[in-house]
Amino acid sequence: MCDTVYAPGSVTSDGIPLFGKNSDRDGNEAQYLLRVPRTKHPAGTTLQCTYIEIPQVVETYEVLLSKPYWIWGAEMGTNEHGVTIGNEAVFSKVPHEKDPGLIGMDLLRLALERAATAREAVTVITSLLEQYGQGGNCAHNGTFYYDNSFLIADPQEAWVLETAGRHWAADRVTGIRTISNGHTIGRHFDLISEQAISYAIERGWCKSEAEFDFAGCYADFVNTTFSRSSQRQCRTTDTLSEHRGAITVETVITVLRDHGPGRPPGFSPIANSVFDNSICAHAGFGPVREYGQSTGSLVSHLAPDIQTHFVTATSAPCTGVFKPVWLGMELPDTGPIPDGTFDEATLWWRHEVLHRATMINYAARARLYASDRGTLETEFVQGGLACRTAAAAERRNYSAECFTRADAAEREWTERVLSTEGAKRRGYLHGRHWDKLNRAANMPELT
Repeated sequence: MCDTVYAPGSVTSDGIPLFGKNSDRDGNEAQYLLRVPRTKHPAGTTLQCTYIEIPQVVETYEVLLSKPYWIWGAEMGTNEHGVTIGNEAVFSKVPHEKDPGLIGMDLLRLALERAATAREAVTVITSLLEQYGQGGNCAHNGTFYYDNSFLIADPQEAWVLETAGRHWAADRVTGIRTISNGHTIGRHFDLISEQAISYAIERGWCKSEAEFDFAGCYADFVNTTFSRSSQRQCRTTDTLSEHRGAITVETVITVLRDHGPGRPPGFSPIANSVFDNSICAHAGFGPVREYGQSTGSLVSHLAPDIQTHFVTATSAPCTGVFKPVWLGMELPDTGPIPDGTFDEATLWWRHEVLHRATMINYAARARLYASDRGTLETEFVQGGLACRTAAAAERRNYSAECFTRADAAEREWTERVLSTEGAKRRGYLHGRHWDKLNRAANMPELT
């Protein structure tokens, strides 16, 4: 389960649009950053996506992706034109196609590689969707099929695109907009697929075009309800709205770290119910929580000239550090590409020791480094925005410095956490789930 947020320049502190997303996946589904330069392709070549092969275009744009290690596509990313996209799993009444197609993460990457504006990205996704359909197992372990929605932004505008099989509707964003794991487009939409209305009428989901409601007709009630998407979407929208006119990068980061209102002393994000999933999501026992670990996070400052992106490159934004990156240059070294097994050489798995040790007793251990993390991250955010128009070499060096310092800090915080004794406070069922994840990943023993 995921959450994606957008604040237009009219409500931010500096007049620049802001975008943010948590990518929620299986707890051992390592995610990594990938930069692909602008590339020209020979005519007639094909492209292998996660499950199917499609014709390649003549030229693809430079992209920065945050992606599960085993999938061709990505959960979130941006391109050289500032087009920035996050996708969400949504659940519809339309039966999943039996033959594999393009999964939502493939569609996201294809749009970034081929679209120079948010509006063009809508066209790229919908054209490919109608031609190839969406289908294929999206689970790291087990089986999980779903449709997709997308929040697509560029420095000038943003769109929400929601799908149900090969049907879709798109809505141009006019203010603060957030999406989660449910359809949100109702009777108002700016664009819609040709057969969407007639298909719904034929199946008795509505009686006429006059009463057609995209979400009302297509959303699967049971799966959407259990995803708790409505509660999380309300939470992200309300939190951003409280800061209307003064929303900053730090505000969006705070939203992505949110565990919900009114948490009592001693709260643990992996000790609550089998259905409860907060915006900063933590895996646990149950059909909803199993795929509910925030495995990567992104916040984008979408200035019209140079866009600055802040990434964790790790799981769990509540235990990670957001660091600046830019397109047009090599990314900082985060080690070899991770997979589903612990590897100390990779940043993602190295951070997992800190994350999972903290979760054993979150209330006691998170505060051991929360203040230090906040000070360091504030420096990174302010420094990143201050040097965004500097020469590329200066920005590249600053990004690398932030990653190096954050890694060193996390190593020290890990030692601090592991040397602090404390009773486990993670709940029996969720504890068993994490023990299973740790064994599957060959994690070092954590106490």
